[in-house]
Amino acid sequence: MDPFLIAKWLHILSATVLFGTGIGTAFQMVWAMRGDRAEVVAGVGSGVVAADWLFTLPAGLAQPATGLWLAHLTGWSLTEPWLLLTYALYLIALAAWLPVVALQYRIRDLCRAAPPGPVPAEARRLYRLWFLLGWPGFGALVAILWLMVSKPVALF
Repeated sequence: MDPFLIAKWLHILSATVLFGTGIGTAFQMVWAMRGDRAEVVAGVGSGVVAADWLFTLPAGLAQPATGLWLAHLTGWSLTEPWLLLTYALYLIALAAWLPVVALQYRIRDLCRAAPPGPVPAEARRLYRLWFLLGWPGFGALVAILWLMVSKPVALF
């Protein structure tokens, strides 16, 4: 089988998993928090944390590995402007995702410890921060997908 097609398929697959898991778990957490039931948020939070370990982390590691592989196979310079922007956006997404994961653990744990009923105030406060951090990560991934597809010759 052609190494380029393997690399491209793995890169597209990992991008899809990374983006899809991110938006899917975010939707689940937002939906659970809207219901304001600690026991529901605890259960959903457990699934969100598990999805990050099972899907987001492996896909997030595969993206740069397969991207470098593709650059090597196609002969692209690693300093192409669109690739440099991709690296910066990826670091933004990572910088947003790392605290989001920690917040998910804390929200889940606070809701696990709470009696059935409303989400604790501290979990709600942490959720607002979680929600705000999701936007730069999401925006960075959308921009990266555009760069992957368009590979613009000139950015500015």
